[in-house]
Amino acid sequence: MAKTKTIFICQECGYESPKWMGRCPSCQNWNTFVEEIIRTASPTHGETEKAVSAPSRLADVVLEEEPRMKTNMSELNRVLGGGVVPASLTLVGGDPGIGKSTLLLQTSEQLARSGHQVLYISGEESVRQTKMRAMRLGVASKDLFVLAETDIQHIERQLAHMHPEVMVIDSIQTIYNSELSSAPGSISQVKECTACLLRLAKQKGIAIFIVGHVTKNGALAGPRTLEHMVDTVLYFEGERHHTFRILRAVKNRFGSTNEMGVFEMKEGGLVEVANPSEIFLQERTKGAAGSAVTASIEGTRPLLVEVQALVTPTSFGNPRRMAAGLDNHRVSLLMAVLEKRVGFLLQNQDAYVNVAGGVKLDEPAVDLAVAMSIASSFNDCATEVGDAFIGEVGLTGEVRRVSRIEQRVNEAAKLGFTRIFIPEKNLGGWTPPEEISLIGVESLKQAIQEALVPAERRMPESDFLSTDF
Repeated sequence: MAKTKTIFICQECGYESPKWMGRCPSCQNWNTFVEEIIRTASPTHGETEKAVSAPSRLADVVLEEEPRMKTNMSELNRVLGGGVVPASLTLVGGDPGIGKSTLLLQTSEQLARSGHQVLYISGEESVRQTKMRAMRLGVASKDLFVLAETDIQHIERQLAHMHPEVMVIDSIQTIYNSELSSAPGSISQVKECTACLLRLAKQKGIAIFIVGHVTKNGALAGPRTLEHMVDTVLYFEGERHHTFRILRAVKNRFGSTNEMGVFEMKEGGLVEVANPSEIFLQERTKGAAGSAVTASIEGTRPLLVEVQALVTPTSFGNPRRMAAGLDNHRVSLLMAVLEKRVGFLLQNQDAYVNVAGGVKLDEPAVDLAVAMSIASSFNDCATEVGDAFIGEVGLTGEVRRVSRIEQRVNEAAKLGFTRIFIPEKNLGGWTPPEEISLIGVESLKQAIQEALVPAERRMPESDFLSTDF
């Protein structure tokens, strides 16, 4: 007979406690503990012994190229590492209403039209509701099957009869195991159902996509071990009031991480954006102070984005520092470098920094563009339209070397940029495009002098700190 035990589990981080507590000692959130009953199954007498796998010599293992199921969206194929891998488990997370179900329904349609049998399981919508959304998206493949079910045991029985190649679970928070007493969406249910789906994917060779909800902080709901169990974790980002969506891979066992794909939400569904750099720069205002363009590497792709800054005198005792798409602490660090090494008086200035288009940048190669946009807004002096800035800024004001400079410069050349400021150490060892003028800078002070001050007004570096623009 199975033994039962009562424990309390935090629904935010999964912390377990033998008694109820008002505040979780792990994540510091209040009123997140829920009582759950854990049953431990007793060993069954007479049960047939399971086959035990034997160890293999690593040198004798035959390595074959992993087969891929291609979709018609090259952006999705690149984010996944070349296509959908059989016997894989992929977790797709994102804010409510961002388009997760739309993306997976379109992907299911394209895979079904390619000759693969697809099963779409909806735990949040009925079959009729799924059909209504499919009609709006133009989904009508004969090899696409729909099932409205939330019991993981019933789903497993359906797989035994159907044998699909691809399966979509929308969403994992609605799936439950009837052997557990906890409610659907709880920590125990999410872990148990995900482990069952992982076993089905590996044993039957099914490529499974599961949709995961996110918390108010933007993290995937459920235990942190959920991300460790799956093979691939995709985040679907963007604003519901804007048309562009970004699909980002933060974990991928079959491809590169931090790969990014850009889509546009239209009336007929998601449409991939072939040249995101051009889209992000098409609304750039020419001659406006506080704007600088940089080339960031997202996975394997160089991406040109515009960094905007607004520096204005503060009305309060402590100036405000706000950043969207950038690390707020990194922006404060760069402003401290501008004040200490360049001489800008920013102690009484509010600063607002934004990456246009909703892109999130987290690599140090964008430091130079962030500092240039702040300096441009502070001095009310615009950068040239054809200028781009690439480089990491150190605490002593030096501009440090960055990786993959050739790809960044070539991407800027494709979009018509004529002058690119790069670190001095990155100048040698490669041949830039003929139409590009590279300017190597060793310090942030030198970059500001070259980019913001017209040639007829440039001054000796010794007079730079004491002269107003």
